[in-house]
Amino acid sequence: MTSFRRLRSSALVGCLLVLALGSLAVLLTPLPAELRPEEQPAVGTRFLDRHGRLIRTARLEGGARAEWVRVDELSPTTIAAVLAAEDKRFFQHPGIDPIATVRALGQLVWHRRTVSGGSTLTQQLARTLQPRPRTLGGKLREARLALRLELSLGKRQILEQYVNRVDFGPNVRGIAAASRFYFDKPASALSLAEAATLAGMIRGPTLYDPSRRHELALRRRDRVLGRLADAHGAASDAISAALATPLVLQPRPVESGAHHFLVQLARELPGDVDEVTTTLDLGLQREVERLTRDAVDGLTDHDVTAASVLVLDNASGDVLAYVGSPRTFDDEALGHNDGVNALRQPGSALKPFVYAAAIEELGFTAASVLPDIELHLATAQGDYTPRNYDRRFHGPVRLREALSASLNVPAVAVAAKAGPPRVLRTLHRVGFQSLDRDANYYGAAIALGDGEVRLHELARAYSALAQRGRLRPLRQWSRFRHALGDEEARAPGAAEQVLRPETAALLFDMLSDPVARASAFGRGNVLEFPFPVAAKTGTSKGHRDNLTVGSSGAVTVAVWVGNFDGRPMLHTSGITGAGPLFREVMLAAMRGRDPSVESTSVPLVAVDVCEQSGLVPGPHCPHVVREKFAKAQLPLARCDLHQEVWVDERDGLLSAAGCPGAERRVVEAHAARYRAWALRAGRPLAPSAVSPRCPQARLPEVRARITFPFDGARFVRDPSLAVGQQRLFVRVSGNEGTYRLFFDGRPLGRGEPNVPLTPGAHRLLLSAAGHQETVTFDVE
Repeated sequence: MTSFRRLRSSALVGCLLVLALGSLAVLLTPLPAELRPEEQPAVGTRFLDRHGRLIRTARLEGGARAEWVRVDELSPTTIAAVLAAEDKRFFQHPGIDPIATVRALGQLVWHRRTVSGGSTLTQQLARTLQPRPRTLGGKLREARLALRLELSLGKRQILEQYVNRVDFGPNVRGIAAASRFYFDKPASALSLAEAATLAGMIRGPTLYDPSRRHELALRRRDRVLGRLADAHGAASDAISAALATPLVLQPRPVESGAHHFLVQLARELPGDVDEVTTTLDLGLQREVERLTRDAVDGLTDHDVTAASVLVLDNASGDVLAYVGSPRTFDDEALGHNDGVNALRQPGSALKPFVYAAAIEELGFTAASVLPDIELHLATAQGDYTPRNYDRRFHGPVRLREALSASLNVPAVAVAAKAGPPRVLRTLHRVGFQSLDRDANYYGAAIALGDGEVRLHELARAYSALAQRGRLRPLRQWSRFRHALGDEEARAPGAAEQVLRPETAALLFDMLSDPVARASAFGRGNVLEFPFPVAAKTGTSKGHRDNLTVGSSGAVTVAVWVGNFDGRPMLHTSGITGAGPLFREVMLAAMRGRDPSVESTSVPLVAVDVCEQSGLVPGPHCPHVVREKFAKAQLPLARCDLHQEVWVDERDGLLSAAGCPGAERRVVEAHAARYRAWALRAGRPLAPSAVSPRCPQARLPEVRARITFPFDGARFVRDPSLAVGQQRLFVRVSGNEGTYRLFFDGRPLGRGEPNVPLTPGAHRLLLSAAGHQETVTFDVE
């Protein structure tokens, strides 16, 4: 008896010793590094649109999809489904389930094979964190770590770690990623049937993959629902409804053009970001992607394989839609290229900003007459002679007509008049930083896009036209969250005044004028909308690039069409290639927006002008049109192009009243530079000689006068430029040899007179034989 007691005591001591040593071993077992508070979970960054809808989750290194969901965000039925499938006594055991272990051992002895596992959910987590060999020693280490997890973490923490770390298929980690991958919804929105499907996959992610083994996955789902019913984990009617629900997977979205946007954005963010709210509008993004693919498919006969689109919100600079290429993974069409960020020749799309330089620094107006005649410019490469798209010359044309009809010759003439350095400064000011060569490298051909810019630069610049000349930086995200929960927000960037409000308003008005555009494109073209849109097309040399860019009051759309390998397209232009896609995207972007919102609040003054001269109509002007001006550009001089004179009916030479055959005619007194064009065009020119039948007739003396600046004009200096860099060019018409000019009392030289734009009131005096003229103006 005594020996029995000793044996029992020894056994008890031994058990206590083993228990003590086991407990000590558990306590000394370190927690895995992944569970330390300072360690951040390995998850893919979730990109949301501006309304909180998921665009995509970036994969981890190695290609795994992974998201993190807090256990509090999961529904009770989702948690119950996981426990019913994997560990129904989870909340009762300490990390090891003795009942399940004994049952598994008994089945192994009886059947001589593994029938069911005895691992708890905590043990599975331990195995996931620290994979072990399939040996007895490995099993013991797994059990020890499971007990350590139970001692250090609460049950809900263990559950959260588990559902976020187990695999649900190849490269699908965690229930949140699985929910997105198979059902295209957040894990918090899983139905009971969907939750049971995912819970059933944990036992064998490949075996029960619903996309590959539908029937097997369905049977496994129903088995989990049966266990859930036995455990009373959900209401019986809910389980019955789930059993009757078909197993339907959501189609996985095709990788879209937003791929380029998200890849670029991911490079700019810190590496520990797990969620980003972007500025994209997912609905608009998907529609623009579809429109882009359809447009390219419709242009295959023109040898077009690529297109890119950018949509901006004018007020904030937010990127609303971004399509780098129509099919990102089309290797044959080089779809991996990002056309929004690529350097392309913009063609005529730069013309509005060439004219902006002339308006702001040379005093041009929408009614200024420009030469559309044969032009020869000396360059380092030789004689440069620009040609219009229609291969014709149109003589003197108003700036509004030249811009709206996209005439090349007047634009080059203005660029040459303003000087390439001044034009390039203006282009830099409105955001074209890609034009990084010297002004002489581009020359006056910069007016025709003889340089390379990016589509997003064009979009920003045109957006400024709808924003009173204010340029905003692009914004691609508004908020992001670090993996540990800290958040950062980003407000819209501050706007910079790059053009005078009046200049922006005039350009917007001209570019949205369907009547002025009609001479080149006709009425009812793709650039006409039921609301004002300031739009411009562009076609590069060799037809390698088609562009259409434009702004409504609310949004800006920029479209490029072409081929990523640079080969030319066939029989396309900006209006026929990029134009139709531009129209569809603009209409989509404006859907739901108020089209009556004014693009600018800058008041412009409407004045009647002579259609040909752009000046106040005289008594003989045959056609009068309404033109708009900034207040500082008024008053205008009176038109002297149309004159009524006596003409000999026989020879058309100058006559006088009372001479034989004299009759009154209205003629056009064109400047000398236009006479050759006027003769070819058959214009009614003023006589240049006196008829021999009327020797008393005299050719009129044309008085010299100041045509710019206007009396009472006001100019605003650009604060970013030094005083010496800003000058005002004085224009004089009439007999150039009969006058002298004085600026603030000092004589001005001949040639191309110009004066510095210094703050204050200034006075110009023209002194000629028999008369003087004074013009005053202010500089702020």
